[in-house]
Amino acid sequence: MIKLVHMDESTYQFFLSQSIRDYAQDKVKAGAWDAKNAIKQSEEEMTRFLPKGLHTEGAYLYSIVEAASETQAGYIWFNVTEGRSGLEAFIYDFYVFEPFQGKGYGKQAMLALDEEARAMKITKIGLHVFGQNNRAYELYKKMGYITTDITMSKEL
Repeated sequence: MIKLVHMDESTYQFFLSQSIRDYAQDKVKAGAWDAKNAIKQSEEEMTRFLPKGLHTEGAYLYSIVEAASETQAGYIWFNVTEGRSGLEAFIYDFYVFEPFQGKGYGKQAMLALDEEARAMKITKIGLHVFGQNNRAYELYKKMGYITTDITMSKEL
């Protein structure tokens, strides 16, 4: 069983460095960014979406924690904004650490997020998944997310 715990500053710093690195790698793998500038671009994106870091208004950053052992199993970050149908969340980063992958932690975290969102009166949750991340795509489909947009490309 897992629980979502608000990040503290030291956990946030770990999250930020890992998230910047992973996002840069994903953008390079997707062909969207050049490897030479990817880290800088990723840092700029983080600054844009988290201008006040952990204290950015509308940003919610949680550690995914295994309840029995109090061990951090991953993290999730989403922002909340006012949308057409009320409050809407958008997941910017969701990661389950490798030792916990394939053991149901991702599904449990998504269910915990649903509970948290309902308590916050959020009516819709959106996210982006990179095309090469089939494992995440399949999890999101199992959790009831539907494809709303597809962007494709081809190298010549």
